[in-house]
Amino acid sequence: MRIPRQAARVAVLDPAGAIFLLRSDNEEVGVHWLMPGGGLDPGETPVQGALREVLEETGWSDVEPGAVLCTWEHDFTRAGVPVRQFEHIFLGNGPRRPPTGDVSGVHQEDGILEWRWWTPEELAATTEALWPPQLPELLARLRDEGPPERPVELGFVAGTGTRAG
Repeated sequence: MRIPRQAARVAVLDPAGAIFLLRSDNEEVGVHWLMPGGGLDPGETPVQGALREVLEETGWSDVEPGAVLCTWEHDFTRAGVPVRQFEHIFLGNGPRRPPTGDVSGVHQEDGILEWRWWTPEELAATTEALWPPQLPELLARLRDEGPPERPVELGFVAGTGTRAG
């Protein structure tokens, strides 16, 4: 049985539309790229959790979560516990820069291997695993149509260890 877990992430975009992603290794789904974020603490709202997680994983205190781009659910194992995670993914803007301060402890604890900025073209062409797998399509839609009036509801996405085709 999987434990329900609430989480929030931020799609941090630079002025040219590149997105900041972290490369992570998870015991159940393997190596994948994801946005800064993670599980909510008790009593925390998704916006509060997103702000805290961005600060912890990047050192950035100036990225404000804006509109919700999408929501989705997926299964994975965290610290040996199988969870079904429900995520809010917020839009955020920031300059293209590296993480600041010492985030190495958080990266080690969370299994974060590296970080990088991805251009829309790089993201669309990659065969590497992405969380959520629909991220290139969501960002292309954002560029074409602007922020969604309502979050895109991806629902449950199985098999998040590989790129959806």
